[in-house]
Amino acid sequence: MNLKKYFFAFLILPAALFLCAHTPGYSKSYYVNLNGRDNNPGTMVSPFKTIRKINSIHLNAGDAIYFKSGQVFSGTIKLGNIAGSKAKQIVLSSYGAGKAIINGDSVTAISLYKAKFVTIRNLKLTGLGRKTGNRQSGLAIINSNDINATDLDISGFQKAGLLIDSSSYITANNIFAHDNGSAGITVEGRNSKKDSRNIHIINCRAENNPGDPTKLDNHSGNGIVVGHCTNVVIDLCTATNNGWDMPRIGNGPVGIWCYEADSVLIQHCLSYRNKTSKGGADGGGFDLDGGTTNSIIQYCFSYENQGSGYCIFQYWGASPFYNNIIRYNITENDGTVSDSQAGMYVWNSSGDANQFYNTKVYGNIVYNSKVAALSFSEKSMNKGFDFHNNIFVGMDSLIIGKDILGKCTFTANNWWSLKSGFNINGIKSLKAWAEKTGKEQKDGKIAGLNENPRFKNPGTANLTSASQIASFTGYKLPEGSKLRKLLK
Repeated sequence: MNLKKYFFAFLILPAALFLCAHTPGYSKSYYVNLNGRDNNPGTMVSPFKTIRKINSIHLNAGDAIYFKSGQVFSGTIKLGNIAGSKAKQIVLSSYGAGKAIINGDSVTAISLYKAKFVTIRNLKLTGLGRKTGNRQSGLAIINSNDINATDLDISGFQKAGLLIDSSSYITANNIFAHDNGSAGITVEGRNSKKDSRNIHIINCRAENNPGDPTKLDNHSGNGIVVGHCTNVVIDLCTATNNGWDMPRIGNGPVGIWCYEADSVLIQHCLSYRNKTSKGGADGGGFDLDGGTTNSIIQYCFSYENQGSGYCIFQYWGASPFYNNIIRYNITENDGTVSDSQAGMYVWNSSGDANQFYNTKVYGNIVYNSKVAALSFSEKSMNKGFDFHNNIFVGMDSLIIGKDILGKCTFTANNWWSLKSGFNINGIKSLKAWAEKTGKEQKDGKIAGLNENPRFKNPGTANLTSASQIASFTGYKLPEGSKLRKLLK
């Protein structure tokens, strides 16, 4: 055996591996540690020190950057004009136990621009605070596609914690966006519903995002808001205590909602104890708003929001609102503070029914021991609105306002006034209301019900996470209740 030959091969092999790992086109991992130096090679043993160094490196498919957990790195990570691939993502993460902290100070912590196939995970992003120096969003994904943001804690930014702008194929999973200004999570575009597409927002929490102190001409303080977008799924998300410091009186924030959007699905979400400014509007749980089309809210739970639990809105200047569904949801004691004064609210400031049509509301439980079940604004012109198989429970009058020109269809709903059994605008029996208005009739017979639902434990919701909705039994109907068929 030629021992000298094998000895030299052993010496050469590590050097060859080193050259391969540092040759353009090969995947690399870079490590950043405050105990390192920027003239180091960036390995775990000899790491870089600063974000500035990372921003000077052009990343290739499969490359990864790891920040030391528990340490605070100041500056903005700028990932622009980079491209991973489906099989070889560019990764930004922490190493060690816990999360590294990226401190964006007065601006953005991480900015992606014209990036694709990037994964950002297991990091904490912080700013100076919405009123104490920051003026941007925490993680900004702009004109990018195929981005995965997961397991992030984002706080202290004046705008959105997470901003997705004019981007597509984006997944946001397990994002905790809290103590920001404008919103916890925002999806937006420039002018078209096609600007942002194919977005998944899953297992996220938007909490205590009170409002943007510089936004004086429009709403702020939203939990999760998506607009100028198509094909968006918001699933198993929670929004709470948002909107309480919006610096204006006017249209306000909502926990989880969409506008100028097509094919949005909001499901299995919890929105509770959201607020608006003193004297301001809205502050509700969920909302399909101006220009929304072909969208659904289903299997959600809303309680103790200052505005209505479920809002059906069309604002002046929006594109037409049509073909939307709200089904199999629960609202408890919502709408007690702002102008709706009801669990559900219909409003159309466009004044044109041709701008606000074809919406189905069915299988919902509306329980309100404080105010009404359903409210129609004086401006609520609509056509093709169909309410069926719902259970409406209100404190006294079940409806506030009038269904404009009788355009809404009500069929096979159950109505129960906690104070008087039945009361809609002073009419004290279902039969009298049906005969006067033509509602709750089918083939000349009364199609609605006026039964006490006798829920198991209504009005006591204390859910704090969307994951608890499936096991909540507060609105279980008694065995043999004829109302059970309404919710199938």
